[in-house]
Amino acid sequence: MEENKNKDIIDLRELWKKVRERKRLFFITLPLAFVLSCLFIICIPRYYDTDVRLAPELENPMSGGALGSLAASFGFDLSNMESSDAISPMLYPDLMSDNGFVSKFFDFKVVSADGEINTNYHDYLRYQQKQPWWGYVFDSLKKLLPKKKEEGIAGGDDKFNPYVLSRDEDGVIKKIQNNVQFNMDKKTGVITIMVRDQDRLICKTVADSVRSLLQQFITDYRTSKARNDLKYYTKLAVDAKQDYERARQLYGSYSDRNMDVVLESYRAKQEDLENDMQLKFNTYTAMQTQLQQAKAKVQERTPAFTLLKGASVPIKPSGPKRMIFVIGMVFLTFLCTLGYILKGELWKF
Repeated sequence: MEENKNKDIIDLRELWKKVRERKRLFFITLPLAFVLSCLFIICIPRYYDTDVRLAPELENPMSGGALGSLAASFGFDLSNMESSDAISPMLYPDLMSDNGFVSKFFDFKVVSADGEINTNYHDYLRYQQKQPWWGYVFDSLKKLLPKKKEEGIAGGDDKFNPYVLSRDEDGVIKKIQNNVQFNMDKKTGVITIMVRDQDRLICKTVADSVRSLLQQFITDYRTSKARNDLKYYTKLAVDAKQDYERARQLYGSYSDRNMDVVLESYRAKQEDLENDMQLKFNTYTAMQTQLQQAKAKVQERTPAFTLLKGASVPIKPSGPKRMIFVIGMVFLTFLCTLGYILKGELWKF
């Protein structure tokens, strides 16, 4: 029993002695790890983060009282059960997975902080992105390889289709999806737009542009039916006005031509024309009333937005964390070197 216990006990003094005997190995591995990690992390381009917090007006307030609050704490929104909207506000973050919505970012005008870059967001992501030196090496090697001809879609045209993309365009879409993210707070309904970019001014510009685009999308969606109704009643009002004006002109010209005629047949036709004109006028008045109600409905359905936090130009880069990376790599090298020195003892234990 005593012999088994002694085998299970690690002699720290013996381990320390072995470490001291091979301490020169640390003077080789640790400086080497420090230099290599510094050379590696310096090549990684720095990036900046900013965010926007937006509170859109919801169609219906949270219902259910205490039950609604309790459900919200578990991630359920009872108000959506009474909402007439097909798209719940909780689904707004999923817009970033739609190529049609993301492709609208291509036309954002961006200018770098030093003023050297002045282009649209598409060209900036495709041609103006910094990358480590090995990225340029890989790009050069790709250019030397024979390119595969991309097959087109039969029946397609030259117009840009966000759902039929080339390999380069698809790469730009994926970059945008990685750089821009939405987050919806289920309890408060606040939308957070997070943007990451290599230039701090472009980071802020893109955040503001995405906020405006999202507001426009929400407004267009919430008012789509009301605007269709407005367009419909506008057409009916214009047609009713034209019919009324034609009936009025016909009645006026007939009355002028037969002013002194006393025959009952002429008077009867004049009354018919007057009645038709009055019907056309009543229809025109009703259409004008419907048109004003449709305009009011569009204004009623237009949501209001509260900007809780605007995008600001970041002062310091968000990453990469160079000091933390170097310290972590040196510490990892220390552990690996220590394990290599004591591998025999640790294996025995």
